This record gives sequence, structure tokens and C-alpha cells, in this order.
Amino acid sequence: MSAKKGILERLAEGIVIGDGGYVWQLEKRGYVKAGPWTPEASVEYPDAVKQLHREFLRAGSDVLQAFTFYASEDKLDNRGNQAAEKYTVRGINAASCKIAREVASEGNALILGGLSQTPSYLSGEPKASVQQEFKKQVDAFVENNVDFLLCEYFEHVEEIEWAIEVCKATGKAVAATMCIGTFGDLHGVPVDQCAVRMVRAGANIIGVNCHFDPMRSLETIRLMKHGLEQAGLKAYLMCQPLALHTPDAGRQGFIDLPEFPFALEPRTCTRWDIHAYARKAYELGVRYIGGCCGFEPFHIRAIAEELAPERGRLPAGSQKHDPWAAGLKMHTKPWVRERANRQYWQDIKPVSGRPYSASMSQPENWGVVPGSKELKQQKNFD
Repeated sequence: MSAKKGILERLAEGIVIGDGGYVWQLEKRGYVKAGPWTPEASVEYPDAVKQLHREFLRAGSDVLQAFTFYASEDKLDNRGNQAAEKYTVRGINAASCKIAREVASEGNALILGGLSQTPSYLSGEPKASVQQEFKKQVDAFVENNVDFLLCEYFEHVEEIEWAIEVCKATGKAVAATMCIGTFGDLHGVPVDQCAVRMVRAGANIIGVNCHFDPMRSLETIRLMKHGLEQAGLKAYLMCQPLALHTPDAGRQGFIDLPEFPFALEPRTCTRWDIHAYARKAYELGVRYIGGCCGFEPFHIRAIAEELAPERGRLPAGSQKHDPWAAGLKMHTKPWVRERANRQYWQDIKPVSGRPYSASMSQPENWGVVPGSKELKQQKNFD
């Protein structure tokens, strides 16, 4: 049996489809606590995590992210969180890797171990202390032989550079995505320079994730691509945005919106929105295309179906989903049968059904920076 191709080999050959938002989906399903958003569910409810992995795999994901978001030790014991004490940073990260590997083996998927921004950095801790937090996770990733590493959800390019350095020392391929928009990072570093710095730190794949909707995220990717071209640097491009519309979001994206986190559902992208995103991402040159918060398996299936001509295959999940609503030809009502065509769904302008709701919100634009009193790490609640 031939060895499974790695992430860089797959990207060299064409499109890689990522997965969706685990912490978001598992919170809705009752397995993750909103607030800390940490992944101890891999220890407490492994079957729930496994099921979501399996749904993404069936929808077309080529990569399954081990459920390690916000699993640094300082996050697991921050502000009253007892996950680190109960399960340990190594225990949670190892359990997450094992679950992802088990499901990935059911298909031809790769798994990755991911790092995220830390309370230590936001508290103003020095580089050595922050990198030690990263290393605790990376050690677990290496021990469990993940296929590659991802540094994701970073608001400051300085911190993601530190994370990339730790990951690069393992010899594994490294992807790096920041949760920034066209404004740049929260220290004011422009987007093009963030891209250059990530590549020079050692990332093989760069891009953005979370905080902004698909089309706004692609505008940020466009700036990153330009920055690399101007600097004479090369890297694969990766995009994993929200499946939420955020035209009104400010510098910190959806977390500044007053609806965050419990009233965002009216902003949810349709599958047709994601078809459009996938096509535009591909045309821009993005080859790692996935999603973050709000992305459900049906969104990932939409990516796989939109790019099926380029990939030469459909996912298993398409067995119950005919392209462009063709299955509606079997519907009882004739006016619904008439909707079984691509043009209808490409032209649709969905309504919210909320006659007293505004179309956009006023973001908070909080704008605090690392070292601010409000961000200091602490063991207990305020």
C-alpha cells in the first residue's frame, strides 16, 4: 500500500478542502462551554467529537483538525477554567489527536494539530514564556504523529511568528492563519507585511481564519498574496472564514458585534453563498479552502460540490444531495419543483423573517492591546 500523500504534496497537485468550526458546532450541541471555548470535550465526550469529525469527512474534508483550539495550558486554567487541572494539557491534546486519527483512517484524510493565541501573550508575557505554552501542545502533536501543524486564530503577527518558530523546529509542514481583516493586525501591522513575516518565520501555507465572512476574508487574502509577490516570496494560500455575514464588523470582526456569540444565527451563510466563496477562492489562487466558526458539514459539502469539476470527484455526502437542487424535481408541490435549477438559487436573496430587525449592527470596536489590564491572565473569575 502506497504511503499517504502529505499536505504539501496534495497542495502541489491541486485543491485541499478543510473542515469546519468544531468549537462553534459542539457548543450548539451541548458539549463545549461558551466563554472559555476550550476543547476538553475530547476527554469528556469523545463520541461527540468523533461524530462531528465523521460528518466533515463525509462532506468532503481532506483534512481533519484535531480538536485542540484554545488548548494551551494557560487557556485551560484561565478565569475559573479547571480543564487543565482535571485533564492536563497533554491529556486533552493527545485525546484530540487520537480521535482525529481514528476518523481520518476511515478515509484518505490527513490530521493536523493546531495552536491558537494565548492568554500569556495578551498578558504581556515574554517570548520564552509564550513559546513554552506552545511547546507543551506541540510535544503532544509530535508524540501522536499528526501530519502537519497549524497556527491559527492569531490577532498579532508577533505572536504567530513565535508559534511558527516552535512548530518549524519539529520538521513538519506548518500552516499559519491570522484572524484579521483588511485593517491588519491589532498592533497596526499591514496585511501584506503580516503575510511576509509569516513566511519568513517558516510557514509553508499562510492565510486567514475566523472573525470575518468569506468574501471579506478573501479581500484580506488578496492583500496577503500581493505582499508575497512584492517580496518575491512563495507560499500556499489558505482560507477558513466564518459562515456568517459580517459586512458591519470592525477591526476585531464578529466578536465586536453585539450579537456575539448567542444571536448570530440570522447571519448564517447559505450553501449557495459558500458555492460562490469556493469559486472565488479558487480563482484567487487559494488552494486550501475550508471554514471556521459557523461552518457546518453542509457548507463543506458545498465547497466540494462547487470544485468537483477541478477535483474530479464528489464527496460521499453528495449521495443524498443532487447538485443545484435537482432533487427538488421529486417534490410533491409543482412550484417547488420549478426551483430545481441553478439559476434560481444563484439569484435568490434570502430574507431573515425578522421585520423589526436592522440589516446591520454597530460594532463595539473595543480595541485593547496585549498588556492591557482587561486582558491579564488570571486563575479566577473577575
